[in-house]
Amino acid sequence: MMKRLAWICLLLGLFSSQPMAAPAPPAPIRVGNADNRITLQSGAAAPELLQLVRTGGTAWQGMAATPLIGQVTVGRREIPLHWRFDPDSSRSDEHSASLVYEDRAAGLRLYWEWRAPARHGPLEHVIRIENRSGHELWIPLQASFRFAWKIPADLPLQQLWIDKGAGEPPPVGTHRVSIADGHDWHGESSTFAHPLPGQAREIIPWFMVRGTHPGVGGWYVGVEFSGRIAMTLQRHGAALEGTVGLNPEPGPFRTRLAPGETFATPTVFVGASDGDIDDTGNALHRWVRQVLNEPATLRNPDYPLVTINSWGSAMAITEAQARHMIDDAQRLGFEMFHLDAGWFRAVGDWHPDPKKFPHGIAALSDYAHRHGLKFGLWADWAQAGTSTGEGALNVADPQVRHWLITDPPPGWKPAEFKGITIDLGVPAAQAWATGETRRIVHDYHVDMLEHDGYVVAQGCDRSDHPHAPIDPTGTHRYSDDDFLWVDSANSTDVSLHATRAYYEIQNALKRQHPGLLLEICNDGGRMVDFGSAAHGDYFSIVDSYDPLSNRQAFYDASHVLPPAMLETYVKAWPTPRIENFRYMLRSGMMGWFTVMIDTNSWTGEQHAAAAREIAFYQSTLRPLIRDADLYHVGPRPDGKGWDGTEYFDAARNRGVLYAFHGSAPAPGVFRFKLRGLRSGHRYRVHFRDHSSPDRVLDGTELMQSGLAVSLPMPDASELVVIEGLP
Repeated sequence: MMKRLAWICLLLGLFSSQPMAAPAPPAPIRVGNADNRITLQSGAAAPELLQLVRTGGTAWQGMAATPLIGQVTVGRREIPLHWRFDPDSSRSDEHSASLVYEDRAAGLRLYWEWRAPARHGPLEHVIRIENRSGHELWIPLQASFRFAWKIPADLPLQQLWIDKGAGEPPPVGTHRVSIADGHDWHGESSTFAHPLPGQAREIIPWFMVRGTHPGVGGWYVGVEFSGRIAMTLQRHGAALEGTVGLNPEPGPFRTRLAPGETFATPTVFVGASDGDIDDTGNALHRWVRQVLNEPATLRNPDYPLVTINSWGSAMAITEAQARHMIDDAQRLGFEMFHLDAGWFRAVGDWHPDPKKFPHGIAALSDYAHRHGLKFGLWADWAQAGTSTGEGALNVADPQVRHWLITDPPPGWKPAEFKGITIDLGVPAAQAWATGETRRIVHDYHVDMLEHDGYVVAQGCDRSDHPHAPIDPTGTHRYSDDDFLWVDSANSTDVSLHATRAYYEIQNALKRQHPGLLLEICNDGGRMVDFGSAAHGDYFSIVDSYDPLSNRQAFYDASHVLPPAMLETYVKAWPTPRIENFRYMLRSGMMGWFTVMIDTNSWTGEQHAAAAREIAFYQSTLRPLIRDADLYHVGPRPDGKGWDGTEYFDAARNRGVLYAFHGSAPAPGVFRFKLRGLRSGHRYRVHFRDHSSPDRVLDGTELMQSGLAVSLPMPDASELVVIEGLP
């Protein structure tokens, strides 16, 4: 017996002395489209992005697994998580992948998903966490996207990002910054940018990294969400790292996950690029139109519409003046009359003021329709006030008071068109807003509904709303820009719930009223982002309306968002000469063109010039704004020197150059180096204002030496049509 045991022990010793063969790692997974391809690895406890590559171009090599949340809270207990890859539930093909991880003890399942939503353009990524347990959980922040690229330590790189227009254009707007060792950048976006002196401006949630030497490509990432977002980028030696997703500050973030519920991170898109910012932006424009924009809107050949807006008269607008404006708008060729703020009884009471609009809003809409114009309407439908009128959102109503982000202070009164925001994340508040916006569109015969103001809450001090409760010791309540604000640890969770409810309200409007257009304003360009691009048809991109502000805001936002979505309002501005008048109009004609002037005040000469410009916009500029590539062929406007923007449609072999010169007393001559043309091909250039004679030039000359433009006076412009010859 002892001998037998000895032999068994000897054999076991022999076997144990042999090294055990490690299981072979799963084969890498490749997902992509004609432009971009990623390589993924399903690690045992976490997934990994191994590579991002532009087809035929630069490869960006990953160097770390994706961190997944490490604990959840049940009641007062913090439970550590131990994720394990589930190959049976995972799936992948050439266009998508879903890698599944589980913690069965905690009852959680996580989906790490990538997909190519279109044949060209970036790839989308989202992480979903499903509560399969029978109890409520609180989960911490899961970043949408964490990246760690291995790079040569001496590789010269540049970062590009874009500021929002917000109340007025920022001093820089389009940032191009060298990424040196130690680079540490942080950008934020939310539903209502309210920049404070000395603080960084909010960004359109996107950035790009590119090599500064030829042959070194770039990559970019953006977020399809309007709530509180943060993006970071750091460089340390041979590593380029960062995070993208919900803003962890002021934090710590946590959100409730009921049994059976699924939490989804904001969707991000990621792509590689071997071109400059305009090449990347043009590819992104096409992708946004195909993947995010409303197809029915894009099928309308009149999109973007030429619009006349009443805000030139501000809150003093009346029915009589509106009808007078509609009469003249028809003569000039406008396509929509947009009634801005000033029509309603009071804040939160979205019914017509009977003194100013005695026949109601539907009658005015019908009047516009009889004159061949669509009818648009302003509303700040998430604001409550003190009106006691029937149907009003009154802060004294106990139900409405429950929806508010905070109680009104003693003696509070609304501003002229600003009240207290309701938290759309409360189901009853969302249901009210859904019904009220439907009523407004239906009862007032609306073709376009604009929302303005602080619509989507990003802070709330209520403890009985679906979002996380505040931290009583770290809550800051204050007033800014005529709104009440609450900043606390729960702010990002408030924003998360309210933004998703807002999207559902916008989607419900589209379903209920096919063909309805939705403008996103939020006090100008404070909500310009890719989530809004998927739930609205165009943006107001800045809340100041002079020619310089319009061109600066357009210069910035058009790097990443389709120009047809970018609305600039043209306000009355000093125009002693007709050249100055055309300069004013054209500064707002590069995207969605809206004039907020009572055109009855124009002279006969100005009427004739405006009618010609509108007709030219409709026949020549609009098709290019919709479909052509856009190039920033001049410097960012400064109001003094030269700036210019070029559209060129290679399929139609035609384009246009917008050339501007500001207030400098000696305009002189500027050479714009054009883009998108073909070398060796001939092009006829036609100067619309006849500032130079028409001529035929070679594409090589136009791109290398440039097109010379001379303007006769300060604050002048020229439109140069570029037509390819057979």
